[in-house]
Amino acid sequence: MRFLMLNWRDPKNPAAGGAERVTLAYLAGLVKRGHEAWWFTHAFEGCLPEEEIEGVRIVRSGGTVSSILAARSWVKRQERFDLVMDQHHGIPRFTPWWCGTRHISYIHEVLGPIWSAFYSWPMDSIGRLQERWTHWFYRKVPFFTASSCTMDKLREHGVRDVTQIPYGVDTKVLPELPAKQLEQPLRLVMVSRLAPNKRVDHGIRAVALLKDRGVNVELTIMGGGEEKERLEKLGAELLPGAHRFTGPVSEEEKDRILKESHFLLHTSQREGWGLNVIEANAMGTPAVVYPAEGLIESTLNDETGRVSKEQTPESLAACLHDSLGMTTEYQDWRVAAWKRADSFHWDNVLPRACDWLEKMARGE
Repeated sequence: MRFLMLNWRDPKNPAAGGAERVTLAYLAGLVKRGHEAWWFTHAFEGCLPEEEIEGVRIVRSGGTVSSILAARSWVKRQERFDLVMDQHHGIPRFTPWWCGTRHISYIHEVLGPIWSAFYSWPMDSIGRLQERWTHWFYRKVPFFTASSCTMDKLREHGVRDVTQIPYGVDTKVLPELPAKQLEQPLRLVMVSRLAPNKRVDHGIRAVALLKDRGVNVELTIMGGGEEKERLEKLGAELLPGAHRFTGPVSEEEKDRILKESHFLLHTSQREGWGLNVIEANAMGTPAVVYPAEGLIESTLNDETGRVSKEQTPESLAACLHDSLGMTTEYQDWRVAAWKRADSFHWDNVLPRACDWLEKMARGE
């Protein structure tokens, strides 16, 4: 069968993140089953117009709006696809009105408040309204998503058919859980694209509050993005000598840092899931996260990690400070997180995902 994914970025886009990693895994999984998988996406500076990655054929053309028209024109010239997957990132590709074949939609999170992280009024309000209307227009289209929070939001917006399929990770769980005591210096890590909606500054401020309480703490921030310069200035101001920015790192280096850290911090406004939480768990490191949609599913409060009471640096710092005295519970969180992470490896996730996508392509 022939599958097509329509999305705004591919794995080689400089702004690519977890959404693109997951998308590639699904498509590469279909290729391994003997299907054709295509991915039409935006162009970016210096990109090849066409390329193959892990057997998936990438086609790049256009930008935010022009890519929709370019995709429509390109699809009309191709052999018929069995299934077109319209991935939503605020603005979809409007495939129900032009693709001429079976189609479904894929979404990571309903953006909602994230619009305000990137746009000021009135554009943020227009974005939210457009998103809600789009979901209503797509109400008869089958959706799939990883998060039950996202599934509930879609249903609130009128979507009738939503299937939950968990994300997977490539990170293999450690064969044995090494000893790691909860002690000072407290080693904390953030793995994130440095973008406004990720609120990495909240993590920096929370760690500064911990230092004010007399905690010997170190923060490592992995990742790159448009907020890099602002965050580096904030780190130099609030955490001199107690933080470092690594930029993007290899998977091996990421695993090493996660393994050595006591906690992963995640302060995003809203997530489809929070892949780096599971990656940290696979290395025997629990997470302390904000009570945000997606994150409250990737971290089970007081079971595989901790969820702060509020989405504020003060609440996150208080949660971390309280955790310092919970040395026995910390070991329980580590074990539970480590065991749970194995169920999210792609070997366990892909079979169900590919089965469902094949079913959709057959119209069942």
